[in-house]
Amino acid sequence: MTILVNLIVTLGMLVILPLGLRLLDLPPALRTFWPLAAVPGAISLWLPRGETAAALAAAYLAMTVVVAFQAARRVGWGPRELAIRTALVSPVIAATALLAERAGVALFGFDLEILALTVPHFHYAGFTAALVAGLVCRAERDSTVARIAALTVPVGTEIVLIGYFVNDYVELLGALVLTAGMWLVGWMLWRDGILFRISSAVLVVTMALAVLWAAGEAFGTPHLGLTWMAATHGLGNALGFALCGLLAWKKELA
Repeated sequence: MTILVNLIVTLGMLVILPLGLRLLDLPPALRTFWPLAAVPGAISLWLPRGETAAALAAAYLAMTVVVAFQAARRVGWGPRELAIRTALVSPVIAATALLAERAGVALFGFDLEILALTVPHFHYAGFTAALVAGLVCRAERDSTVARIAALTVPVGTEIVLIGYFVNDYVELLGALVLTAGMWLVGWMLWRDGILFRISSAVLVVTMALAVLWAAGEAFGTPHLGLTWMAATHGLGNALGFALCGLLAWKKELA
């Protein structure tokens, strides 16, 4: 599982985040210098835990802090802006978990496996899903359904985060809210273009798996293990939803 998760996170650092950041009105220097932090961050994933891996992860954290500050520059607090602000802040959460895991520190009492899985979660559910929800809201001219989606995606993501600290039932609630928002996003993304349609179709399956996993953890019902979740939910979201979706948006907004 570790190799697969590392590949998914590497894709997120080197491809998904820079691709997504280019869809926003951000300082050009941020995009230019992104590889200087993303490459060390990705390398840290493949090194043994320790000082060297932690130092490389710290470089990535520093860049994500700069990205997070961009959220303060945005104007307005409607659902669209809430989604985009969530996207900009999420990488710093992922990078903080990465630094702790690479240093071998059980941050907030979480074991290292949970910290390792937090990294992809906030690259994809945090950054990509929230960004796409915001882009959909803009494209749909802030329609009621689009505003609901743009609200429920970041709220669901945050409830999942709170569930990490509280219990599996809260995490299940977050998964349900996030899934509802992502299915709305997928429904509105079903437009002309094969990449948009792949991105939408993948969400139906991957988010259903997320709910089944969260329900299984809460109620003890049968569900996929973490290795299979990484191979299905994780890989599907990385390639099918995030990569195809952002490439479609890049073409749409060109």
